[in-house]
Amino acid sequence: MPQTDAPRAEAAPRARLGRWTELRGSRASQARLRWWTELPLILLVYASYSAGRLLARGSEAGAVDHGLAILRIEKALRLNAEHPLNRLFTREAWLGVPADFWYASLHYMVTPAILIWLFRSRAVRYRAARTWLMTSTFIGLIGFTLLPTCPPRLLDASHGFVDTMAQYSDYGWWAGNASAPRGLGGMTNQYAAMPSLHVGWALWCGVILWKYGRTPVTRAAAIAYPLITTIVVMGTANHYFLDAVAGAAVMGTGLLLTPFVMRVSDRCRTVLGARIAHVVAARSGRVSGARIARASGTSRGSCSSIVSAGCQTPTGERFPRQRESRTGPGAEPGATPTDAGDGAAAAAR
Repeated sequence: MPQTDAPRAEAAPRARLGRWTELRGSRASQARLRWWTELPLILLVYASYSAGRLLARGSEAGAVDHGLAILRIEKALRLNAEHPLNRLFTREAWLGVPADFWYASLHYMVTPAILIWLFRSRAVRYRAARTWLMTSTFIGLIGFTLLPTCPPRLLDASHGFVDTMAQYSDYGWWAGNASAPRGLGGMTNQYAAMPSLHVGWALWCGVILWKYGRTPVTRAAAIAYPLITTIVVMGTANHYFLDAVAGAAVMGTGLLLTPFVMRVSDRCRTVLGARIAHVVAARSGRVSGARIARASGTSRGSCSSIVSAGCQTPTGERFPRQRESRTGPGAEPGATPTDAGDGAAAAAR
């Protein structure tokens, strides 16, 4: 017996582990993401980001001071690449116009396109990539709130910058005072320059393309897209070089926080799902109890109306109307049911 009990004791944990693994696998398969849940989530996050970016307004004097401080730091470190690039884009329209189109539109097109591509072909990795992008975006929103910064194009002309978006506004749909469409320039926060999420999102796209792209074209795009975006944001005088560096730092911070955010999200989803299941089970239990109570009450009422039917049926009597037949003409007055039964039996014999 001890020899047979030992294998059973060892097999029990293995069986439990196998059942737990199967359950976890089934839950993972049931938790597959669907586009009709992802799209509203992304739109909600982007709307929250846009609204927060619009509301995070600082004083114009403070934003100008921050911009000039960044410019002085770059000159001290000999990192001032904005001036030569801006002069080049201002002088050469064949460079400045495409750069303005690049700045005004590609981050609205490339980032969602890569999200869709990743969702369709790499759905296992999609959730981590999406969480990384959203976490970094919210960190950037904190930067806009705490450090409003005047971009180079809005500084006084004495600092040597030209707003190429205003210079080439006749070529595009944007207004002369912003990269937004005409008539909507007042609805944007002109001082949301630090960090540059144009560069941050382009870096995210580059990492995703490099990691999951298998062709030389995607690998080349993974390098070219963030690099060209960095050149564009400086050449159009929309960002400083340190804005671009801050955008890359924000994406790095978001990448480090992504596992923690995913664990918290999973925990909240589990707790919320358990509460919803408990509420549903409690409601269904109350409904089932009420149905059973109604059914039992109906059955008791139907039995009483069928069995008694207004007649007394003592123990031993099989038929409800047996007493009426025994108290008829052939029975003795006052005879008990037993006596009447005996007399009936004798008469029969």
